[in-house]
Amino acid sequence: MTSFAMGDFDIGPSNGRLRLRTYRQGLAAKAGHDLVLEAAEWHGRVHVLSEADGSASVAAEIEVEIDVEIEVEIDLRRLEVREGTGGVKPLTERDRADIRKAMRQPLGIDAQPIATFRSSSVRVEGERATVEGELSIAGQSHPVELDVRREADGTISGSTQIVQSAWGIKPYAGFFGALKLRDAVDVEFVLQLPG
Repeated sequence: MTSFAMGDFDIGPSNGRLRLRTYRQGLAAKAGHDLVLEAAEWHGRVHVLSEADGSASVAAEIEVEIDVEIEVEIDLRRLEVREGTGGVKPLTERDRADIRKAMRQPLGIDAQPIATFRSSSVRVEGERATVEGELSIAGQSHPVELDVRREADGTISGSTQIVQSAWGIKPYAGFFGALKLRDAVDVEFVLQLPG
């Protein structure tokens, strides 16, 4: 992933975007929407403990572990509904407000409004990296693995998939269970880092 100088790099909405994608299923799926939620308030830090140079992995096509720590905090109270695709009708502002309200209980937002991620290892191979760490949501922490890559324009993008029930979160269900939210949620991020 090329090189990063030693030091701390702040990340957040000013130089990045963090989105969740949810998908509907069930007999009444046509009545619901696939959603794109965006974290409007989040912050983090990338702490490079030693000169991080991934050029060796590019040349030799080998995996190299680099000394980088990543910490992120996400305010779940500020998840905004950015898009809703599918469905019988387009999303209204009332729909968006209802969705935000419906998220509060299953995510445990009132008791645990902040979700956190802390990395445990970063392995680089060429322009791609695997970041392992612990994600804490709704009072539970479990390991996750992020697939990260450097894009042609220099931005860093990444993704992972979170299975809600693994964190004790019961996926939304409506219309007497005929409309359900898929248990797996896609998480995507884009960052612009110096270097």
